[in-house]
Amino acid sequence: MSKTNEQIAVRVSVNTIVVNVILSAFKLFAGIFGQSAAMVSDSVHSLSDVLSTGVVIAGVKLANRKPDKEHPYGHERFESVAAIILSVVLLATGAGIGWSAVGKIAAGSYGDIAVPGTIALAAAVVSLVVKEAMYWYTWAAAKKIDSSVLMADAWHHRTDALSSIGSFAGILGARLGFPIFDPIASVVICLFILKAAFDIFRDAVGKMTDKAADDKTEEEMRQSILSHKDVAGIDLLKTRLFGDKIYVDIEIGVDGAMTLNDAHDVAQRVHDVIEERFPKIKHCTVHINPVK
Repeated sequence: MSKTNEQIAVRVSVNTIVVNVILSAFKLFAGIFGQSAAMVSDSVHSLSDVLSTGVVIAGVKLANRKPDKEHPYGHERFESVAAIILSVVLLATGAGIGWSAVGKIAAGSYGDIAVPGTIALAAAVVSLVVKEAMYWYTWAAAKKIDSSVLMADAWHHRTDALSSIGSFAGILGARLGFPIFDPIASVVICLFILKAAFDIFRDAVGKMTDKAADDKTEEEMRQSILSHKDVAGIDLLKTRLFGDKIYVDIEIGVDGAMTLNDAHDVAQRVHDVIEERFPKIKHCTVHINPVK
């Protein structure tokens, strides 16, 4: 991640921390004066998001450190580590919501759920709107700089928005005489959260286990290499993800009658074109094979 991208990620994370603190204070106020224990718990949940965003900032900072003796290839994978941590947090959150909801349905205790006052209902709506806005704000930044850990944090905001939908549905359902709406909505929310956690975890693990780049990217690399007039063919093209960066190994065929200097120039031009056209490439190695 470049310095500029790091600044974008940190700025977005700091902004979401500020919004979460304000939102948590409002929810706490609404929960106390609206006599809603659920809203008080939700305010604590929103405040806990500050900790997860702290993980994002730490992951981005570590990933952007320069190579050193212990990590000569760089620290980009620390961002994937942070994404895995957030996926586990999402998994625990989703499992907790689902377990509680299923327990209430099985025990038939959903009828005992207290109905919050109007201010708590309003707080649920405000939370939904704010959290969904935070999701799109963070998602857009994550797509722009291709950050897996920022994308994980975006989905964390989305899970909070889904939780607010569940809270609203539960409150409204209770007011209409259907208190079971609350635990049913929670089960649905749980499934969405678990799916998001799985996708984030799978993407992060792929970036830590030398997974190849996607087929479209590799095909574009092939076309760029073959566009060079002195390249007779491609003997090997291998890619591997390193965090949000890509390592590339290339073997190309050139006229065996070329001088060493000329063959080296061909390899250098192929190397420069690939790294120029694909900004995500961290390092590209080009090997020359003689062709009769």
